[in-house]
Parts: sequence; C-alpha cells; structure tokens
Amino acid sequence: MKIRPVILCGGAGTRLWSDRKKNQAKQFIDFGGWTLFGKTLDRIKHSSFDYPVISTNIKYLKDIKKNLKNKGIKKYKIVLEPSKKNTAPAILTAALIKDIPEKQPIIFLSSDHLIEKTRKFNDEIKKHKKFLNNENIFIFGIKPTSNSDQFGYFVTKKIKNLNQVSRFIEKPNLLKAKKIIKNGGYWNSGMFFLRKDSLINNFKKHQKKIYKNSLLAVIRSKSKNNIYYLNKKTFNMNPPKSFDYAILEKTKKINAIKLNMRWSDLGSWKEILLMFKRHKMKYFKKKNVFRRPWGNYVNLYNGKNFLIKELNVKPKGVLSLQKHFHRSEHWVVIQGNPKITLNKKFISKKPNETIFIPKGAIHRIQNPNKKLVKIMEAQLGSILKETDIVRYEDIYGRVN
Repeated sequence: MKIRPVILCGGAGTRLWSDRKKNQAKQFIDFGGWTLFGKTLDRIKHSSFDYPVISTNIKYLKDIKKNLKNKGIKKYKIVLEPSKKNTAPAILTAALIKDIPEKQPIIFLSSDHLIEKTRKFNDEIKKHKKFLNNENIFIFGIKPTSNSDQFGYFVTKKIKNLNQVSRFIEKPNLLKAKKIIKNGGYWNSGMFFLRKDSLINNFKKHQKKIYKNSLLAVIRSKSKNNIYYLNKKTFNMNPPKSFDYAILEKTKKINAIKLNMRWSDLGSWKEILLMFKRHKMKYFKKKNVFRRPWGNYVNLYNGKNFLIKELNVKPKGVLSLQKHFHRSEHWVVIQGNPKITLNKKFISKKPNETIFIPKGAIHRIQNPNKKLVKIMEAQLGSILKETDIVRYEDIYGRVN
C-alpha cells in the first residue's frame, strides 16, 4: 500500500514580520520562483506516495489551489478547519476522512520545511515503512547544526535495530541544548510517520475527547469539489492541543528516523539569510552589484515587502550613521568582526551572530580591522529603496 502524505498548512508565519496585519504566511512566500509549500509538493512526487491530503483553513485555500495547479497535481483532498485548535485535532481530522484506508501508512509533513536532499529523505521513509504497526509512531529527527533554543529535542536508545525515543526536551536554553547534543540529542522536526489505525488507537487511549469531537466533525462535514468542510460545532469543542503534548508525551511506542541532512523551517530571518548565502550564485546578477566608498553591496532578491542583500565592507570602511523611516533590518555576520552602532550602543559582532535594526533606529557599520566584513541583510518594509536613508554623519561627505 502506498504512503499517504498529509500536509499540515495552517501556520501564519508571524515570527518573521513585525507588522502582523500584513504578514505573509511563510509557506507561501515567493523566494524567487519557489515556495516552501511548493517544495513540499515536489517532495511527494514519488512512486511510493499516494495523492496528498492537505489540512488547512479557508484563508489559505486560494494559495493552496494555486500551488497545486503550478505543480500539476490534479488529484488531492483538502480538509478545512473552521478554527485553530493546534496540531492534534488537525492531524486527527485529516486522517479520519474516508479516503484514507484503516491500515494505510501516513506521513505528516509541515508545509514550511526545506529539505535539500529529497532522495535520501524518501529512502529513509521507504526503509522504515515495514516496521509500522497499529500502535507505534515514527518521528523524524534532524542532526543539530548548532545548540539552538528554537527547537524541541529528543534522545534515543537502540532497541532491536530501531532508535526508540526515551525522552523529549521542549526548547531548552542554549547551555542545556549543548549538553543534550553532546549526549546524542536530535532536533524534533515535527514530521510523523505511522499507520492510520495506530493514530486512532493512540487518540482513543490518550485523548478520548479529541477523538470523539474530531470523528463527529468529519462525519458531519460537507464535501464538495475535493474539499471537506469540517463541522464547526463539533470541531470547536476540541481543546487546543499540540500533537506532541496530546500524544507523543504520553505514548511509549515512539521510534526515531534520524536524518543527517540539511533541514530548516526557515523560521527566522537568520535562517532565510543563510539559505540565500548558500545559494547565492542562483540569485547573483552582476547588474545588481553597487559600489560605495566603504565597499559594495549586492541586491540578491527583491520579494514582497522584503529585500535580501549582501554587504561587503572593506578594511577601515565606515558606513554613514543613518536611519530609515520605512524599513527595519535583520543582519547576520558572515565574515569579519564589525563594530555596530545602534542608537547609543556600540556593539561588536562575530561571524554567525545577528542583530536587528528597528525602523527609525540610528545605526552604522564600521570595519576597523584588516579583514573584509561580510554581512547578509534582510530589509523589511513598504519602501526598500536607497532614498529611505537619513544620514547624520558620513566620512565620505554624503550627509543629507
């Protein structure tokens, strides 16, 4: 039996945007001819997968249909939630629809993950499929690249050639994260692999209320043009719980599929900037290199209300002391040790460190050293032009 991909597509992407009223959902941001949701659809174009089921809400229906059309996916089902109740009800209702047979393997994928080695990912899924039964759950772990406090972790022990999860740790501080990684901990990616009957059995055992309300929401749903409109009254009776809290922390039969590959949820501008840095040559155009007395900058990609740039500050180069009325900025230091002015503070930064420049803040970059400084910059705002610069001091005589 083929594996059923269920794509969870409800995130709002509010972490990326200071103006939450105008924010774009992360999975639909155009990063230059591609979106994270589109990449997820590409990942399931494999002979081992059945057609997809997408769990979402009415707000994203237009974007989802647009992406499905762009990818040439004609067969699909969409399950629409009437309200946000976190991942436990979303996962269960999507699995309970009649289109998924009782013993079919299901892989739950987030719509906003970037996995750059699709073949290896699919090989691991195929390899572990034979171990699925009516009780167990497989989760996908990512080998950490840093001691991040932005992700949950888990640790495992080896039992009969499987990595059995022995403990979950939810977003530890950096010191604790370092110890967890030293002890073989992995990031919890939020992707799950199990059979439909296992999901039902686990909810019946650990979350009877969610199971009852979700089942009624599906039974009483209205179906039209490949879309299930879940019953609002019964679905809204569900408590808002994450799948991790509702099921994973309560069941003991959890195994891990460890993925030693590059993965990101692009959940911060730092991650987005580093992604653009890795793929710089795909975006680089000679005509977008601009020379300045302090060095140069390259406009890599101009998106909807954001602009990605690379700044190269030569030794002893000093940008003007300036501010912007219409944009904020996120910086990641790639190379060198810049000295940064932020209002009345003077800050030294090292490679891989970040800084946020709020709209209206007075700021400057200086390179007092003999080595070139490289900084990746994301500008966010309604006006992203050089005209939105007010200079207070400038050693090259460019004060307004």
